[in-house]
Amino acid sequence: MTENTEVCEECFGTGTKVDPLKGAIPCPCGRPERFKKLLAAARIPRRYADCSFNSFKTQPGTSQDHALLLAQSLVNEYPAVERGLLFMGPAGVGKTHLAVAIIRGLIDKGFAGIFSEFGALLKQIQDSYNPISKSSELKVLAPIYQTDVLVLDELGATVPTDWVRDTMYQIINKRYNDNKLTIFTTNYFDDAQSEKEKVLEDRITTKLRSRLYEMCTKVVMDGEDYRRHMGLRTFDVRRK
Repeated sequence: MTENTEVCEECFGTGTKVDPLKGAIPCPCGRPERFKKLLAAARIPRRYADCSFNSFKTQPGTSQDHALLLAQSLVNEYPAVERGLLFMGPAGVGKTHLAVAIIRGLIDKGFAGIFSEFGALLKQIQDSYNPISKSSELKVLAPIYQTDVLVLDELGATVPTDWVRDTMYQIINKRYNDNKLTIFTTNYFDDAQSEKEKVLEDRITTKLRSRLYEMCTKVVMDGEDYRRHMGLRTFDVRRK
């Protein structure tokens, strides 16, 4: 059997090529196989598997349109970007859709990304303390620390106990210190809409909110919950 010794003329077999504007970037020579592996490792929930920029429907001039442009710009410019995005808004305005679209866009360019719903991540870490479990806290957290781009969905949704605050700080501060790109989504705002409403700082601590100011550009999204307008058929089931 003759060995295929053909070497890519762009990366010379290293897997990395030099772009005159963006510097060292993954070479597309191994893209199909690499794309499949990165997509599988991204842990994108099945419900959001088809989320992309093309499938994000919006009207020009709206907050969603502005958010879409910022998300697309981040993907186009990465890795020459210094700040992630913090999507703020009520349920159903497209925050998670855009966060997943960013991961898919960066995977398409050859970079690694992970999607993690914050409450589910905390549960994984808690389960790792079980002596019967084969995993460990480090095994759970290592990919979160190391991935090129991380999406932390539903930031602030978990009741902020001391353990939750400490764990949030550990994760976010580690990526902050390593200058890793992180995308956040949250249903909480910086300013309360009513006297009883909590703000993001209440849920994640003042120290972490300060970190996010430096790590991310805030993107406020408003509008109606799209799930209310999906046109799903409702069946009236009655006993005869």
